[in-house]
Amino acid sequence: MFRSKKYKQAAAKIEANKLYSIEEACTLVKETSTVKFDATIGISLKLNVDPRKADQQVRGTLILPHGNGKTKKVLAITDKVEEALAAGAEHAGGAELLEKIQKENWFDFDVIVATPNMMGSIGKYGRLLGPKGLMPNPKAGTVSPDITKAIEEIKAGKVEYRVDKEANMHVCIGKVSFDAEKLVQNLNALVDAVLKAKPAAVKGTYVKKSVIHTTMGPGIQFTFAGR
Repeated sequence: MFRSKKYKQAAAKIEANKLYSIEEACTLVKETSTVKFDATIGISLKLNVDPRKADQQVRGTLILPHGNGKTKKVLAITDKVEEALAAGAEHAGGAELLEKIQKENWFDFDVIVATPNMMGSIGKYGRLLGPKGLMPNPKAGTVSPDITKAIEEIKAGKVEYRVDKEANMHVCIGKVSFDAEKLVQNLNALVDAVLKAKPAAVKGTYVKKSVIHTTMGPGIQFTFAGR
C-alpha cells in the first residue's frame, strides 16, 4: 500500500507493538495528524464477543464530556413541531417529511429523532432508512416522549457506540484541535461505558485491541490497563 511521506514521518513517531497509556495516546494522536484540516479523531475497538448472539450485543449511548466536534443536523418526526424546533432541530414535522425523503431523496440531516406515537408511520420507511443507519431506536435515545431532551442531548455531543457484525466498534471522540486533556476525558468516558456494557456471557479478555487514530493518520494502540 502506498504511504505518503507525511504518513511515514508520522508513523515513525509510534513505537511498533507498544501499548500506550490513554494519556500518551491522546497526546501522540495530535502529533501524528497528516492533514491540513482539523482531522477527526476516532477510536477503533476489537471486542471478544459474538454479535450473532443476542446476549453478546454491545450497544449504548453516552454524552462525551466535551462533545466530539461534530454538529449533527436533526430531523424530528413528531407532533410537537414547535417544541422540537425550539430545542434545536433543523427540521421538524410529520409524515410529509418522510414522504419528502422517499420522493425527493432528501437527506439534509444526520439523525432522526421521533416521539413514540410517530413510529408507526416511520416503520413504513424502514427499508429506506435502515440501511443508512437513520432508523430511530429507543436504545440509541432517538425515540423518546421527551423530544426536547432527545434533541438537546444530541446537540450536546451524545454519541452511539455499537459493535458491528465483525465484533468491531468505531466511535469519533473529538478533533485534532481539542487539547489532549479533553481527549483524555472523552476517551475515558467511552472506555468506562464500553466496559460497563460487557456482556455477562463473555469470558476471558473482553477488549482484544484498542486503537486511536486521526483521519488518514496512523493508528496508535493503547491499553485499558488498570480499568
